[in-house]
Amino acid sequence: MKIHVFETSEQLDQYAAELFIDLIKAKPDAVLGLATGSTPIGIYAKIIEQAKQNNVSFGGVTTYNLDEYVGLPPENDQSYAFYMNQHLFSRIDIPANQTHLPNGMAEDPQAECKRYEAMLEERPADIQLLGLGHNGHIGFNEPDGGLSGPTHVVQLKEETREANARFFASMDHVPTEAFTMGVGSILKANTILLVVRGSDKARIVKEALTGPITTLVPASLLQTHPRVIVLLDREAGRMLE
Repeated sequence: MKIHVFETSEQLDQYAAELFIDLIKAKPDAVLGLATGSTPIGIYAKIIEQAKQNNVSFGGVTTYNLDEYVGLPPENDQSYAFYMNQHLFSRIDIPANQTHLPNGMAEDPQAECKRYEAMLEERPADIQLLGLGHNGHIGFNEPDGGLSGPTHVVQLKEETREANARFFASMDHVPTEAFTMGVGSILKANTILLVVRGSDKARIVKEALTGPITTLVPASLLQTHPRVIVLLDREAGRMLE
């Protein structure tokens, strides 16, 4: 595990974007595992900027997103499909049929999980981008006595819904379920890039990276992966020696 601590968010975003751009230069048909939320927005902006500066094409790239809310259509402005189009896909030259998220409106959620997992097994990510929840969740894999390995539907914990409520009109509008890659799906990636910002995440960063490996802190399972790169701002890394 390699841990990098940055003085500014811009430095962090630049470093992360360079990892993606360098990968695509070396492997034009790279498979990218992507994430949503506030953490990656600056990274995506830097990727767009660097792709233009370096004349890097996404024409051969395939992407798979970590998760999607159950019950939100892609045109809903709080769906992760909408988010990805807004912050990345519509601003690079990636063909739409090479971008993948779980279908939040799938009539048969279990069949959708199997469909998505089959695609992940066929083409594992070269790099998987992750954020970190306050309770240690990665994707929507919530703390529990046991965790599902493959893609599955998860009942969102209240603390996770509350953390996401700022994006919705009210708590009543926050979905209660989501599709998510399982921890097993995530760990299949060749490289995992964990990005964390803010002093409010310092405790869980320390717990996840240096504490016991336990399903009660899902991110701690990243300690079992042979190639994890952790990018922290100064505040998120303040409890690490």
